[in-house]
Order: sequence, then C-alpha cells, then structure tokens
Amino acid sequence: MTDLSARPAREADQRMREAGAADAPGPGELATPLDLLLADATRGPLRRLLPGMSGVRFGVGLARHPRRVAGRVAGLGAELAKVQVGRSELAPHPKDRRFSDEAWEKNPFFRRTLQSYLATGAALRGLVADAGLDHGDGQRMGFVVDNLVEASAPTNNPALNPKVLKRVIDTGGGNLVAGGRRFVRDFATAPRVPSMVEADAFEVGEDIAVTPGEVVLRTDVFELIQYTPQTTKVRSVPLLIVPPTINKYYVIDLAPDRSLVEHLVRAGQQVYCISWRNPDARHADWGLDTYGQAIVEAMGAAQDIARQEQVALLGICSGGMLASMVMAHLAATGDLDRVAAFSLAVTVLDQFEAGLPSALLSHKGAAASTRASREKGYLDGAALAEIFAWLRPNDLIWNYWVNNYLMGHAPKAFDILYWNADPVRMTAAMHRDFMDLAIRNALTEPDGSTMLGSPVDLAKVDTDAYVVAGIADHLCKWESCYRTTQLFGGETRFVLSTSGHIAAMVNPPGNEKASFQTAEDNPATAEAWLAGARKVRGSWWEDYAAWLAERTGPERNRPRRHGSARYEPVGAAPGAYVHDR
Repeated sequence: MTDLSARPAREADQRMREAGAADAPGPGELATPLDLLLADATRGPLRRLLPGMSGVRFGVGLARHPRRVAGRVAGLGAELAKVQVGRSELAPHPKDRRFSDEAWEKNPFFRRTLQSYLATGAALRGLVADAGLDHGDGQRMGFVVDNLVEASAPTNNPALNPKVLKRVIDTGGGNLVAGGRRFVRDFATAPRVPSMVEADAFEVGEDIAVTPGEVVLRTDVFELIQYTPQTTKVRSVPLLIVPPTINKYYVIDLAPDRSLVEHLVRAGQQVYCISWRNPDARHADWGLDTYGQAIVEAMGAAQDIARQEQVALLGICSGGMLASMVMAHLAATGDLDRVAAFSLAVTVLDQFEAGLPSALLSHKGAAASTRASREKGYLDGAALAEIFAWLRPNDLIWNYWVNNYLMGHAPKAFDILYWNADPVRMTAAMHRDFMDLAIRNALTEPDGSTMLGSPVDLAKVDTDAYVVAGIADHLCKWESCYRTTQLFGGETRFVLSTSGHIAAMVNPPGNEKASFQTAEDNPATAEAWLAGARKVRGSWWEDYAAWLAERTGPERNRPRRHGSARYEPVGAAPGAYVHDR
C-alpha cells in the first residue's frame, strides 16, 4: 500500500459541500484531470485563462528573484538581436508540423518571425520556472503561459502564415470566405471550438460501433450489449466492460479492425458492454450508488446468461473508478469471488498531484461548479468537450483553426474525433460525488468513501488486476495510473502503452511502431518501475487477451443464442441509448 502518512492534513475537505468558498488550494486539494474537466466546464473560456491568486504569487515570486528575471530578459534581448542579424540558430522541433512549409526556413522575413516567436515563448516559459512556485501554482501558471504562447504562434495569423497566403492567392480569397462560414457555424453553439470532424462523417451502427450483438437488458440507467461470439469455442467466464460515464461506450468498438471488442471476441472471449443512458434534468439525483448498482445488475445479467458464477470486469476512465468502488463493495460484502479478473484502462484512483489539470482544481472551483450543475440538473457534455480541447490547444484548437478557417478545408474524417465529439451529460449528483472523491482523494483512504452502503477499502481487493496507461496521456498521467498498483491488495500487471489517453484504448495489432512496457514487479514509485521495465513490440491488446484467457475459465461451446429466458434480447447492437443526444 502507498504510504499516505506524509500527505497534508485534509481538515478543510468538507468545504466543498458548504456554501462558502475556500481559500487558495494547497497540495492536498489536487485532483485528477477528469475532475478538472468536471469543475471547469461551468466556466467561460476566457475565465479559464485567468491565473487568479497563482498570478499574484507568480508576480511575487519574480519580485523575489530580480537577478533571474534580469538574466532572462537580457538573454531574450540578446537572442532577438541575433535573430535580426540572421545569426540565431533557433529552430522548431522537427516534429512540429506547424512550421513544415519551407518558407519558414528559406524566407528571411518568415524565418525571423518564427525565431522571434520561439525566443519569446521560451523566455515566458522560463519566467514560470524562475518564479520558484510550488507544484500547484507552477502548473497553473504554466497552463496559462502555454496557452498564450500557442495562441500567439505566427501560424495562427493569416498574414504571417505562408501556407495561408499561398492559399489566398490560389483561391482568390475563397478559403477565407469558406473558413468564415465554418467559424460562424462552429461558434454559434457549444462547444465553441473548431470542429475536428464533420457531423455526418460517420454513422453509429453503420460504419462505427458495428460489432454484431444484441441488447439483452435495458434499464432506466443503461443498456447491456451481449456481443456475438466469433469463434466456435469461447472462454466460460464472460467479460463485462464498464465504459466512461462522460462519453459514449463505442470508443472500444470503433471501425472494424480498430475495435477492442472485436479483437476480444475473435480471441474467444464472451464480451458484454454497458451503454450508459444520456441523462437529463430528470435524472439529476443519479449518483455513485446509482451507477454502482447498475454495474452490479449488469454483472448479474452476464452471469445468468453465461450460466457462470463469475465475471471478469474491465473499467475505463471514470467507469474504472466506479468499477473499483464496486469491487471494494463486493470485498466488504464477501462477494469478491464473483470477479475472476479485474482490469483498468487510463484510470486514476490516486489523485494526488495527478498532473497539470489536477493542479488547476480548488475547493472554490469545485463548489462553484457543483452549484451550477445542481441548478441545471446535469453537466453538459459539450462543455466537457470544450475543456478537453483546450488542454491540448495545438492539436485540438489551433491545428483546426488553421485548417478549417484559414485554409478553408473541411476537417478529415477520423473515428476517434467523431467519438470525442459525441459526449454524454453527467447528472448533478454524479458530478457532486466525483468532485467530492477528487477533493478528498478519498479512494486512497481506507473507508474514505462508500459504495452501496459499504466502506471502500481498495486494499481488500485482492483479485488479479491488469492496469494499462498511456505514456503520452495528458488527461490521466501515467504515473498517477501506476499508483493504482500500490492500492490493490492482489497481484497487478501494469502495462504502459506508447500512446495518449484515447489512442491507448484504440491500439489494434498490426502497427509496426506500436509497443508497450511492462515489468515483473511493482515497486513503490513509477520511476523505479520504469527503470526496470522491458519493452515489448506490438499492441497491448494481444497481451491483455492472453492475460484474460488465463483467468476466464476453460473453453466451452459458444452459446447458440443471445440472452436467456430471464434476459430476452430487446434489440440489435449498438442499441438505442447510444443514439441519444
């Protein structure tokens, strides 16, 4: 177990549920990237760039280190002087596609513009380091400065981007006219960010989410999909997938040959998946227990249909948090043997210093956010999509700003981005409960929270576990995902994929560049684990399928039909709830 004794006291943790605001956040008030999204979604885009008290402490920090500031300013002046006389050696990162046009290198004006931008950006970022801020303030100021620097890139200015200028000449300005129409359309409704994919680029059930199956249970909260086996023999113990609660389930069932579900059924697994209902104001009171009970119901249905006493569970992101709490509930009630194997993907349970987004959340922000969702009855999924985009402004904002509005192109059809633009609302009660878990980092504390009336103690979960994270994940920092290995009481296999948050889930075999890292032991720190890890070529999907096969019982003949006498099919996959907007 992780040693929690050195963590700051949390006497003020109940403030989030009180009407009054809290003081500036301290180290004990940090939360996961997921919960930054939940807290920040009720604020306007400009307010997210206001540093607040972190800006004040940034100014004070600079005032305390005048020599550092003077040196930084002098260094910038010297570099800008080199730029003007053509002696600067500054160059963008080789993989920075913004500056791929040869004019940035060969044209003196554009080269000097680029180098001036790089020098100024480096100096501004350096000032954040010079201020000597603590983790939280440093991360907040870094977020603000990074967004301002990326927004000021010359590529975002039509008069300073050589590709745009060429496009203007080629089209007679038609690109800006077409881009203007797209801008008006995109910013007329939430989320007010550039479209990353056309609304009609895909159709759920036609070209994505097409793995055959049947809905075998429909409740007010969820539908349960039973996928059609694709092998003559199947593993006897079924796998139940618990997807995120703020996105549609089909991230694990995208296009053919890019579907984790398809891969698992082809590997001989019996696969079931929850498809959450898209809630509205009528469902404001659905909280953690509501969704936890839904998981228990889905487990029971899968067991009944498969005629088994056990299931395997796979939880993803926020669904992984819920599934972990259900596991603790089963441990507390003596029913943990119902789960043969437990898996988590891109899920953070220990939320202490979970990266940049964690540092941006305070009691004050959490209280304001939960009040806003309580008044409305839910947290809008479109607002969450907007926050997600601003966490990666180069890739998800300015890239499409240039493509859509300056170049006048339609965004390319990409299934992952289509899924990302198809969010699910979160009920007010669920929002409140998640924020409470985050502010108190409650899942790391024995009995720090409850699920279905049972105290949650993850140390009592001794089921074999498989935990996967993405090394480039900007939402769920892989080091934070790793700390899950120190919370559970059983054997845990940790796998680190060479991917980001979503790409870690969409990682089909066949990519020659794909690889992952794993190790035999799980030392106390992520750094120690990484030092002893070995690299394996290929996709973690194959490793996971093999791990599951060892824990999901002997093979048997595949079932002849979907459902059972108690759970008759009610419709074909992908079901009805996935189409709710």
